Amino acid sequence: MHELSIALSIINLATKEAEKSNAARVSELELEIGEMAGVNIEALEFSMSIAMQNTILEGAKVSIVEIRSLAVCRDCKTRFSPVSMFDPCPRCYSHEIEFLRGRELRLKSLLIE
Repeated sequence: MHELSIALSIINLATKEAEKSNAARVSELELEIGEMAGVNIEALEFSMSIAMQNTILEGAKVSIVEIRSLAVCRDCKTRFSPVSMFDPCPRCYSHEIEFLRGRELRLKSLLIE
């Protein structure tokens, strides 16, 4: 379950950012996670709830915004929303695609006190 290591990394980053502002605690954090980021959202939420215990983030609300995937075919320039990392272009069936979004894993914001 790599979601636990992701949760620990997020908590570490959020803690460092909160400490820069001399915050007493973090009450909310917002994450953006792309459909193609390879993250199981439910497992990450569970891992976050466990890993936040006894930290400056304990009890914080975690909001997760899932970013829908968008790709462009390098051959015919068609834009589409792939369902998997290996989907070909729906127009020309090329596998030469570039993801424009959907692979994000980002700590977007913190609400500190």
